[in-house]
Formats: sequence, structure tokens, C-alpha cells
Amino acid sequence: MIPADVPLSHLGPSVLLLLQLLLPPASAFFPNIWSLLAAPGSITHQDLTEEAALNVTLHLFLEQPPPGRPPLHLEDFLGRTLLADDLFAAYFGPGSPSRRFRAALGEVSRANAAQDFLPTSKNDPDLHFDAERLGQGRTRLVEALRETVVAAKALDYTLARQRLGAALHALQDFYSHSNWVELGKQQPHPHLLWPRQELRSLAQVGDPTCSDCEELSCPGNLLGFTLLTSGYFGTHPSKPPGKCSHGGHFDQSSSQPPRGGINKDSTSPGFSPHHMLHPQAAKLALLASIQAFNLLRSRLGDRGFSRLLDITPASSLSFVLDTTGSMGEEINAAKIQARHIVEQRRGTPMEPTHYVLVPFHDPGFGPVFTTSDPDNFWQQLNEMHALGGGDEPEMCLSALELALLHTPPLSDIFVFTDASPKDAFLTNRVESLTQERRCRVTFLVTEDPSRAQGRARREVLSPLRFEPYEAVALASGGEVIFTEDQYIRDVAAIVGDSIADLPRVVVAERPLVFRVDGLLQNVTVRIHGEVSSFWIRNPAGVSQSQEEGEGPLGHTRRFGRFWMVSMNDPPQSGTWEIQVTAKGTPRVRVQAQTSLDFLFHFGIPMEDGPHPGLYPLTQPVAGLQTQLLVEVTGMGSRGNPGGVPQGAELGQVPLEPRGPPERGLLAASLPPTLLSTSGPFSLELVGQDGVGRGLHRAAPQPCAVVPVLLELSGPPGFLAPGTTAPLSLRIASFSGPQDLHLRTSAKPNFALTSNLSRVHLEQNESASGRLWLEVPDTAASDSVVMVTVTAKNGEPSTMPPTHAFLRLLVRAPAPQVSDQLPAPAYSTDPVLNTSHPAFHFSTLVTQGEAGGELAGHPWWITFGVMLLLLGLGP
Repeated sequence: MIPADVPLSHLGPSVLLLLQLLLPPASAFFPNIWSLLAAPGSITHQDLTEEAALNVTLHLFLEQPPPGRPPLHLEDFLGRTLLADDLFAAYFGPGSPSRRFRAALGEVSRANAAQDFLPTSKNDPDLHFDAERLGQGRTRLVEALRETVVAAKALDYTLARQRLGAALHALQDFYSHSNWVELGKQQPHPHLLWPRQELRSLAQVGDPTCSDCEELSCPGNLLGFTLLTSGYFGTHPSKPPGKCSHGGHFDQSSSQPPRGGINKDSTSPGFSPHHMLHPQAAKLALLASIQAFNLLRSRLGDRGFSRLLDITPASSLSFVLDTTGSMGEEINAAKIQARHIVEQRRGTPMEPTHYVLVPFHDPGFGPVFTTSDPDNFWQQLNEMHALGGGDEPEMCLSALELALLHTPPLSDIFVFTDASPKDAFLTNRVESLTQERRCRVTFLVTEDPSRAQGRARREVLSPLRFEPYEAVALASGGEVIFTEDQYIRDVAAIVGDSIADLPRVVVAERPLVFRVDGLLQNVTVRIHGEVSSFWIRNPAGVSQSQEEGEGPLGHTRRFGRFWMVSMNDPPQSGTWEIQVTAKGTPRVRVQAQTSLDFLFHFGIPMEDGPHPGLYPLTQPVAGLQTQLLVEVTGMGSRGNPGGVPQGAELGQVPLEPRGPPERGLLAASLPPTLLSTSGPFSLELVGQDGVGRGLHRAAPQPCAVVPVLLELSGPPGFLAPGTTAPLSLRIASFSGPQDLHLRTSAKPNFALTSNLSRVHLEQNESASGRLWLEVPDTAASDSVVMVTVTAKNGEPSTMPPTHAFLRLLVRAPAPQVSDQLPAPAYSTDPVLNTSHPAFHFSTLVTQGEAGGELAGHPWWITFGVMLLLLGLGP
């Protein structure tokens, strides 16, 4: 419950209704759900961040009724778990996916947790309110929030979420690392977020603050005073006589008199000497986090705040267009389809939230055009015309890389071209970037590799010249569709329509088999190639062949070599089969609309330090113990777990709940066999829901075990024109000797130098280096810079290169008009969360080949619903 002495100026119009609500129980401030192994029952930085975001999102929904739908009522959420799935269903309509919102929260939470692991931040007392550096910590906190606003207004929401995570980490640490709670305070500090006044009543260097405590638990070690202090950690800076330590097993300063400490980070006295006070600290940290989110909402407006957290079920719309002279029909098809999407979705929850357009030809590409206004996007697209060029190849991958830099994660990108890439050397880098951004790329190519006629060419081109497109499409979970001019509009319409439904590839194994469950609708089968015949059979044995028009299972359409079968709703649940007879290898893709989905990421357990948790990775690293984290979306508050199939599976690896079970957070250790060498693998979700219905989902993209760990970090804040920014690089090998060549690049083409170009590493060895990025005086303010480091084996090798990407924002310094960040007029009162689990999962690992687009990959990982994790195979 909000304390009675919270100033009413900090509360909004809904607060009178919310005053009866209670805070959820809270215990700790470790980084993320992995920390619960060290301190069971704790609440982490991740918990506080996501809980605050859900509360503010609910308040936004209460204050902004959805168009065309009844308004939400607070009483409908009392006594229930506050879940993203339920909020989206209530506001946007049943089945509206919360996947993008939860992914955005994941970005913020991982950036928050990373503050305890990154070498540039983990030991900086200013970033954790340690060592009595409270004024300096407040300055860095306010700067991070300002940087969040600037990055969001520059439409770089990925960078904005990174800075927001850093700001929330510091803000939450204040209540655990200082003695604000011990001073008896019942509300957040009034000047941390709105620093018009200096922090007062601060302990000075000569003021003793703690007495000696030789026990793990130190409830009375603070001296009787009313000054604000915080604990010292480690040896830098050193602890003056009489000062408090942070405390815990890993704090070297806590062994120096006065011993003990005052942190409230966890439930464990071994980590937190003031563990008995962490419920109060977590309560204030949650209130302060809600205040921070509301401050950002006030500064960005509801539309900008919704973009920051991706509070929408809709995707963005990104086009990469070849504008050479032969592309007239393709450009017209792109215009028609974009107009169709914009007009069909305008004013609905599925209206695209972000538009990106990148033209290319030869020798140029770009500039990139980004907007949130559909009319501006249409105007810019309508001005595109096919002009000159006309020969092949073109700078397609360079344009695609630029689009990826400006397209939000979990988006679809459509590339229209009739030419092969001139910049095929970018293939591996673009592949990695699509996986880092989790964006799916679809190429619509109006030239078949087998055709001898076409546009003018400056040289004889290989029939394999389109393989870079195939590689990028495979890595991103997309596809390459070859068609003819007369069919491009129809094919573009079919492919474009899929972005509104968040389609999932559900082809699971060979022969071509896919499974349909009761949560799927709008199932479509797409077949592409030199097809002579095909048939589709449902679980009841009813078949439909390739004849166009209506059939017993659905409607078939054909456009040249492209076929699409739209299944009748509702499709029969069970196992379906597809048989295709074709010249060459046909492409088969099965898609559907579904509310049940999953997100995933990887991490390294960090268990030997003061803040145990999981250090996030984009991809697992060969030889390095790696955890797979899965977040199931679309469960909502469904019923109880269902039954468990009996029988062990070869290579079964358990996927166990982490944190509150209703959140659908699950984890598994990747098997050592998979991590022994680098290479690709795929992820699937398979199991049963609470009433025994079969479930089957596939991740949209394959994953890869990369050969080395590559870390790239930069300075906090922004890059100023006319300056040189130092960057840090670390590379480590865990799977054997590596002779590596390092390449660096920046987009735009800023001067970039490095002191590390080649390195030899033995197993479990690492090397560090420095880079210097020169930002020219002419650099545009609010422009994004992408720095890439590539590590490639120096000897001929089948191992893929490893890439590290770093996003930076150029921002010209501006005079500070005011140091005051206005207090928001929104409620800070949270909603109680209590619930029961709806699903349990485990991981089944089987060796074999994936079907459909993923054929040939050496590993296929599936997840099975399990109530009890018993009978696991070797």
C-alpha cells in the first residue's frame, strides 16, 4: 500500500482507487532470475523493473481507453496476477500478442543486470551509490535518464532501453546500498529524480557511521545518527576509518574494521548483512522505479513512451528497394502493398508503429528514411522511381545492413530486387546482425538464377550469385522468393499480409509434417519451386491436391511457381502431412496466427561474485557453460498444468521454472555435446497445455554456437562531434587454440583504429584491446553509429566468424535550460500480484535434422511440457 505520507503531487487521478492495493512481497536486489539460486525467495532487479513497467502500463491503459473497445476498469485487475498477456488481451482484444512488449522489457532488464557484470560498470561506485558517492551517483542517474529521453526522441529505442536499464539499476541500488531505509523513510527520496535541490544531510569523510560487527547478520551496526551514508565495497576507493562496508563474503572491505556491512541486496545474510530490511528497501525501490517510468512517460508523451516499451501488438514496416531502371514493376508492387498495409491497419492495434525505407542501386545505397507517421512514409515511398543503373550486381546487403541498424527488433524486413549483391563480402556480418536484432528478412527477387535473359550485366555472373540472399534469409528465419514481373504484386501482397499476424514456422521434421493445436488459426501453407504436384492431408485423412480454388481443406492460389493454400478455420488439431513432387528442392513454409509463443536468450552463470546472476549473451560460445532462458508468452492466466507424457527421451535436458511460475520464465543448461564445437542449431517448443492439448511452436530463427566470446563496450553517454571515443574489446576462447584475425568497421564510415589486429589464444585464454572512434565535426546530431568487430580464424576453417556490435548515438552538447526534470502527474501506486502456474516445460534435445527451411542443421532442440522432470535420458 502506498504510505500515507506520499505527497499527493506525485500521484495521479487513479491513485484514490489504488490506495487500497498492497505491494507484492519483496526480498532482494540481485541482477536477475538466475540469482534466485543463491538467495531463494528473493526479488531481483529484473523483478522490480518488470513489475514497475507493468504497473505504469496498466495506468496508461486505464487513462487512455482503447479506440472502439470498452474502457478498462481497475477492479477487474484486483486480486489477480498482473501479466502482460492479460493486459494486452483486455486492452487490444483477445489473442493480441504481448511478445514485442515483453521483449522490450527483456532488453531493459538485461541492461539493468549487466551493470553488475560489465567491466566498465561493475566496480564504479558512482553507478551503484556506493562509497558515500551519493551526489555523484545522483548526477549519473539523472544523466542516464536524460540519455534515455534523447535516444528515444532520436528513435533509437534499443539504445534508449540500454540507458534506461542502467538508470533503473542505480536507482534501485540506492535503497539497498544506502541507509535511507534504516533512517525510517517511508517514501522514495524526493530529489533523486528531480534534482533541483542538492542532497542534504550527507555524512562527511570524517563522520563515523558504523560499529564493528563480526556476525553475518548486522542489524545494529549503524551508529545513532541522521546523516545519509552508503557502504564501501572492495578496495577502490579504500574505506576510511569508521565507515560502513557494503558487506558480504565477496566484499574485501568488510574484513577491515568496522567489519560487517549494510547492504539489503538479498535474503541471504552471507551476501547481505541487513537482509532483514530488504522488504522495505524493495518496496521503496519499486515505488521509485514507477516514478522513473512515469517521468519518462511525461517527457516522451504516451505515444513516445509506448514506443520505448513497444506497448503494441503490431510490428514495424521496413522496405529495402532496388531503384535501378529495371525495377519499375517491383517498386510499384512495393507501393501498392505498403499502401494496403497502412490503410488496412490504420487506427487499429495492428497499425505499424515504425516505418523504415532504404533505397539502393550501384554504386550507392541509402539514405535511410525513418518515421512513425504513415502518411510521411507513404509520401516518401511514392516519390521512389526506377532511375538509371540497369546493370547487375547492386549494393543490396549494404542497404539491408543500414535498414537493420534502424529497424526495431522482432521486425520483418522486405527486400525488393532483381539483382544479385555486389557486396557479398558482407554476408556473414549481415547474418549475425539479423540474429542480434531478431529481425526476419524476406527477399522478393524477380530474377531466377536459372534464367539467361534479364537486365544488362557488366560481367558473366555465377548461377550461385544469389546464395548470399539465401544465407541471410536462412539466418534470419526469412526466405528468398523468386518470381516474375507479372506476379510480383500478388506475391508481395501474400507475403506482406503475414506481418500483421506474427506468423510462426511450424514445419517440424522430415518428412514434411506439421502439427496444429487449438490455439492456431489462419493456417497457411506456401510452396515455392518447380512443382508438378502436391497434396496436403489433415489428421482425419482428408486430402487436398494442387488444383486451384476451393477444396475440402481450404483455398488454393497459384502465381507462377508460388503456391499458397489458406486452410479453413478452425483447422483440425493434430498432425498434418504435406507431400510435394518437384524438380529440385521445393520450399515449403507453414505459418499461422497464434497467441502462444516464446522468447529466448542465452547467458553465462556468474556465481562466484557479490552479485550472482546470468550475464546475457546473443549466442552461445563453444566450450563455455551456457544457459538457455525461455519466456513463454500468451499463457495469460489459463488453468492448471496438464498431464505428462510418459517415457524418457534421448538427450533430454530439463527446462525448469525460474522466478514466479506465472511469468513463464524457464531455464536449461545447453548440453556439452552441443557446445563442444561451433555450428547452427534450432529451437522448438513442444508439449501440452493445461487441458492436455498438444502445442508446437518453432523459434523464427536458427541459432549458432560461435567459436569465441567477443565483448565490445564503449563510454557511457553520447558521442560529441569533434571528439575521439575510446572503446574496449575483450576476446576469449574456451574450446581450444584459436589463431584469429580481427577486423573493425563503423557505419557511417568514421575513422576507427585498434591496437589489436591479430591474436593467438589457447583454451581458456583471453586478450584485451582498445579501439578509438573519431567522430568528425560534421557528424549529424541524433545519428546512430554502429561499430562492428569481426573475429575470423586466420587459417582456412569451416568455423563461422564471430561478430560484436555496439550502437552509439552522436549528440551535439546543448546548454542546460534547467536541471529540473518535471515530476509526472501519474500514479506511483502498484498493483498486487498473486497467481498460480499455468504451464510447466522441460527441454528435449535430440540429434537429427530439421525439416523445411532448416534442413541440414546438426541439432534440433525441442521443449516438452513436463509436470515432473523424471526419467531423463543420457
